[in-house]
This record gives sequence, C-alpha cells and structure tokens, in this order.
Amino acid sequence: MKINPGIFKAYDIRGIYNKDFNDETAYKIGLAFAQMRKVELGKVDGINLLVASDMRISSPALKKRLIEGLIDAGINVIDAGLISTPTFYHSVAHNNFDGGIIVTASHNPGEYNGFKMVREKAKPFSKDSGMDVLREMVIYGNYSSAERKGSEEKNDNYLRKQIEHDIDYADISKIKPFKIVIDPANSMGITYFDELFKNIPCELVRINWELDGSFPAHEADPLKPENLVELSEAVKREKADIGITTDGDGDRIFFVDNTGEPVESGIARAIFSKIFLRENPGAKIAYDIRPGKITHDIIKEHGGEPIVTKVGHSLIKEHAVREGAVFAGESSGHFFLNMEAGCYEIPVIATVKLLEELSEAGVSFSDYVKEYKRYHNSGEINSVVEDTEGKIRELIELHKEAKQNDLDGITIEYPDYWFNVRKSNTEPLLRLNLEAIEQEIMEIKRDEVLEFLRNINNEK
Repeated sequence: MKINPGIFKAYDIRGIYNKDFNDETAYKIGLAFAQMRKVELGKVDGINLLVASDMRISSPALKKRLIEGLIDAGINVIDAGLISTPTFYHSVAHNNFDGGIIVTASHNPGEYNGFKMVREKAKPFSKDSGMDVLREMVIYGNYSSAERKGSEEKNDNYLRKQIEHDIDYADISKIKPFKIVIDPANSMGITYFDELFKNIPCELVRINWELDGSFPAHEADPLKPENLVELSEAVKREKADIGITTDGDGDRIFFVDNTGEPVESGIARAIFSKIFLRENPGAKIAYDIRPGKITHDIIKEHGGEPIVTKVGHSLIKEHAVREGAVFAGESSGHFFLNMEAGCYEIPVIATVKLLEELSEAGVSFSDYVKEYKRYHNSGEINSVVEDTEGKIRELIELHKEAKQNDLDGITIEYPDYWFNVRKSNTEPLLRLNLEAIEQEIMEIKRDEVLEFLRNINNEK
C-alpha cells in the first residue's frame, strides 16, 4: 500500500493502521532506522537496539515486521515485550543500548498505531533531529539490507529493574497508607503501577485494569475532561486520598485530588519543581512556554532558575539536556528528570515523590494544592485557520503594545492575562492557551482571542 507521508510527525510516527501504513511499513522503518544509526554511530556491526510495544491490537504484527527489518539490516535486537514508554526509555538509557523503537500510538484511539524512536541514552528522535530524513528514506526506499543479519533475544526483566531504580528517589517508609484510585484506561500504566505498589502499602482501587487495545471504557487521553469523569467519581465514591490516571503508553501522568477535582498539569509541575529544588538548590528547571505561570512563580520563590522551552516532549528534553536542567515538565502531563543515564519521562518517580510529599505535609491533597491555585487557565483550544502564519502576524500587530515572545508561535503578556497561540505541526489549526488572574478576565479574554482567530473560519 502507499504510505501516507503525514504519519511522520514532529516527535514520532503515527497514523491509522492499514489505512495510512501497514506491517510492511514497519519493516521499512526497521531498515531505514538501522541505516541511520549505523551512519550516526560510525559502525556497521555490534549495534544493539531495544524493541517493545504497547497493548494495541495491531502492535504484535507491527513489532514482528519491525524486528525483521532491523535484523535484516544487521542489527542485534533485544525484544522487551509489552512495556510502557517510560520503561522503554529507562531500559535503553540504563543498559547502554544504541537506541530503540517502541510500537505505540500513545493516547490516540484504537485504530491508530505508530512508532517512537530514540538514540543512545534515550535521546529524542524528532522532526528537528532526523524524522524528515527517515521519512524520505522510507517513502523512497533509500535503504538496504545487510550481508550479515543481526540477532534477536528476548528479555522481560526491564520493568522490575525500572521500579527498583525509581523507588530509590523517595523514602517509601514515609509514605502513609493512602487510599488511591488509579485509572490507566486499559493501557500501559497498569504494568508499572502493579509492580510499584508491590513495594508501597497503599490501598488501591483499580479501575479499567485489563490491558485492552480497543479501549472499552474510554480513550486513554487524560487531557480530555470526559476521560477523567470516571476517575473523579470513583475518588469521591471511595472517599480516596488521591486519584491517578495515565495516557495510552504511560508516559503522561495526571492527578485528581481527594474531592475529585483534577489537578492542572501546570500545578503538578510546580509541585515537582519545588520538590526537586529542595533537593537541588539553585537548579535550573525547564518548562514549555504555554501558560502555567504558577511553575515560573514557584521556581523563582524556591531559588531556582526558570528555563522556558518550545512545546513538545522531545524539544523539552533536548533543551533540558542542553541547559543542564535537573527537572522539566510539559503542560500536557509529561514530567522529566535529567539523570546521568538519560533524560526522559518519570511517572513512577513522580508518583512516589508526590505520595512522600503529601505524607510529610500532613494535609489533604485538596488543601495542599490551594496555594498553587493563583491563576485561571483556559486549557488548550483549537481553531481552524487556513492562513495560520498570516493570522499570527495580525495577532502580533493587534497586541504590539504588549510584551511578546516568539519562541514558539507567539506569546503575548499583559499584567492581568497572558496567552500563547501556536500552529499545529500537522493540521491548519492554531492552538490557544490563555491564563489570567481572575476567572472572569480569563473567560472574557479567551472569547476575544477566539473570536479574532475564528472571524472568517469555522470552529473546530
């Protein structure tokens, strides 16, 4: 079948299985990625790549052909089986592999699948660092097999090693026996939560706990409010201390307080910034430019150095490494630690650090987060705009008296509200994130900006 070039995204490969790509595409990606790694590493033999997959129905077939492509290209493949993306990153980084590929479509619905690639130390592979080259190789067949095939071995021990590593970041003896509701949405977070809570004596209420790539309960996308309803209701019904949910491949984590109220990712990021600054005084903390001013406030108040980055988990990780930031967080629920072995998402570490923090604070989660609720956020809102560049230029001119930053799209700041508008990487969309000091101001200014963005376009 003809491959849809649009599957090659800014940070990964993703599309509808057997429509945008198929199993043979996986084979070609294996050949092409292997060839790129050979050139980058300056060698043709002895290259070891980790391969894994999520629980999607199409993942076994895709992984099988991917591995065949890598082996035919002369790569030694270590098959880690069914693991989350954070476990995959940890395993690549801590076992000194030359990189790897995990078959996953993250939070997308069940008909989707795709691939996330990393280099050594789990370094990101993105549009700015090789994705365009890989796309051209796969689309035009600019790859070849090797005279000497690679090898394959299986190892299902990586999850246990990850948990052993991650729980050392907290004193788990201090963690109180909380009642916790967890909803992994039938997805990969199940794997690491099961292993983690063998070590922590909390009472778990497990919902949607069977791995199922058809997502029978709801989409594994916690950014959509409707996907938090079941968790919030369960927290209230069970009189739990905290609720936790993750996305499809388990690399994003979200929290709900004891009243069933979702905790904004910007607030969670601010809490983790405070925790890691306590342990690393004066450290740099990186975060994306979308509104979430509480993160900047907390970093400054606790003696840290704020580092603002573009949006996108790969870009944030690359920036954090370049700047030497200890911790980094994205508004969409990605939280990273920059460790000696590598910089990647750490939902398990985030979980144990938060449980330790709440245990020592001695107050409910809802009371704990009160001091962080200083601003009112619109969330991310999409608008269909055909001439995205032109609309951004108009926006800049309209707000020329305000403070502006063009790091990623345009960020416009006034004393009582501020917002970022940036383009989608794949669609004719502009994405708005706006924040204000008062709810009423947020709603008024949100609607004003949306009216401007949509004045000649249909609403998304």
